[in-house]
Amino acid sequence: MKRWLFLAFLAVTVLGSTAQQKQPKGALFIIGGGHKDEHLMEALVDAANLSRKDYIMVLPMASTVADESVANMVEQFGEVTEHTVTSINFNREQAYDKALVDSVRNAQLIYITGGDQNRFMSVVDNTPLYDAIHEAYQNGACIAGTSAGAAMMSETMITGNQLKDETYKSTFDRLEKENLETAKGLGLIKSVIIDQHFIKRSRYNRLFTALAEYPDKICIGIDEGTAIIVRRKGVEVVGESLVIVAKNVKGLKKKDNGLLTWENLSLSSYHEGMRFKIK
Repeated sequence: MKRWLFLAFLAVTVLGSTAQQKQPKGALFIIGGGHKDEHLMEALVDAANLSRKDYIMVLPMASTVADESVANMVEQFGEVTEHTVTSINFNREQAYDKALVDSVRNAQLIYITGGDQNRFMSVVDNTPLYDAIHEAYQNGACIAGTSAGAAMMSETMITGNQLKDETYKSTFDRLEKENLETAKGLGLIKSVIIDQHFIKRSRYNRLFTALAEYPDKICIGIDEGTAIIVRRKGVEVVGESLVIVAKNVKGLKKKDNGLLTWENLSLSSYHEGMRFKIK
């Protein structure tokens, strides 16, 4: 009996230790899109905790104007840091190139531009580049992204499309079940669904639909010029606007006509300097 208890204790200890080891050492800096002022850029560089030898890697694959996106970020980083800023506009074949992938793996700050999150994921999904981004995060790097680069941080990624409307609209015009299109994201943050340009584009219907379809998730809407810094389960807000958090929906019903109803949910608003927890 004593031997059984000892083995059970040992198993729990080992599993607990393994789970603890898997906690990422890095940070996520998730920007809601729009203008990034000097204060926000300084906060980004600070979150990366760059040493003298470290460099910044910009990944512009979401953008249709990659060169322009990179040039813009080189200029913005240059205003707040003297660290080297480099970039690689990967295609699918290059995502298997060890030398190129190692350049991402060894970066201390990896920045993903805006554009189309589906375009980015079509290049990196199930490749060594995908793994390298995760390894960098686990080993202490800061992974940052804006707009599309924010949406893809989630494991369950909002694509931006409505399933019941073939025409793209930046704001959902209905609150109905089975209307939200999602896809696999980078999965750097698993318990959360991220939406961006949130207050500026009034994306409440989209966020509420996401919560109704994934009630176990925490749904976070980040406004333009604003970011959240995620370190393990702690989240801090930085920037000029607000972050909206929706979770814990109660009494959810999906009606036959498609309408969504619920009795209650937790809805919070946070400004710069405020903190909250995720699971």
